[in-house]
Amino acid sequence: MDRIDHLRIFLRIAECGSFAQAADQLELPRATASLAMQQLERRLGARLLHRTTRKVSLTLDGEALLERAATLIADMDDLENQFRPNADAITGRLKIDVPSRIARRLIAPQLQDFLDRYPGVDIDLGSSDRTIDLVQEGVDCALRMGTLVSSSLVARRLGVFELINCASPAYLAQHGEPRSPYDLSTHCVVDYLSPSNGRAAPWEWMEDSELRTAAPSARVSANNAETYIACALAGLGMIQIPAFDVQDHLLAGELVDIMPTARPGPMTVNFVYPHRRHLSLRLQAFSQWLEGLLTPHMARPSQKFST
Repeated sequence: MDRIDHLRIFLRIAECGSFAQAADQLELPRATASLAMQQLERRLGARLLHRTTRKVSLTLDGEALLERAATLIADMDDLENQFRPNADAITGRLKIDVPSRIARRLIAPQLQDFLDRYPGVDIDLGSSDRTIDLVQEGVDCALRMGTLVSSSLVARRLGVFELINCASPAYLAQHGEPRSPYDLSTHCVVDYLSPSNGRAAPWEWMEDSELRTAAPSARVSANNAETYIACALAGLGMIQIPAFDVQDHLLAGELVDIMPTARPGPMTVNFVYPHRRHLSLRLQAFSQWLEGLLTPHMARPSQKFST
């Protein structure tokens, strides 16, 4: 194990705050990671980490080393890749996390295209509707929808998804079609519960350039997008959903776009990754490929989404 390897281990421990998690992510024995840090500290003549039974944190010297080490590793990776044949220039494994519907409907069906373009890259495709801790779970990048909470992540805005209101023909046959949000008191919705905090999202619409909300009656709630849509298909209530999510159901007549003049504001789509000074070439390549994949399904806030 050389000095560069030691720095890679140091960076992962600094990100995770844990020897065990860093060793697991790097597929190394914990003892190997611990020994590497002892050797690095001995070579530099400085203590880099505060170690306790529960957490590992950086010393002042460790913080000073962190940014320079990240830059050095990124420069080394780019230098090595510069002299490889183009077909093999981008290599390594990427661990990503995206919402379940985007993973199933958009990414998985087209992922072979990315793998063909970059035969040296392997993908761990995670899909969930909850907000995960990228550093703690060793995830390289993720898609985040809506307003981002303050965090140490770097975010790049890819665009927006237009949201629509919809219901099944069976629901509308039984309850009638609402013409405006002010008809909601006589209707039923399916609540979408945040997978992170369990709270129901309010019914939203834009009126006179202002966001308005209501809390219509809901007998059923769901915390997963697939289940949320399934409930609407079953006639259990109206839902608000990104248009791309239900486009096939709209075209098949299984769902109906309702109250088109009272839709929620658009949902921002962000590509996020842990803060580093440089991005790996494989992460840059995936970011560009993913943006190209999503762009046809997104619209600018001023545009109407056509289903």
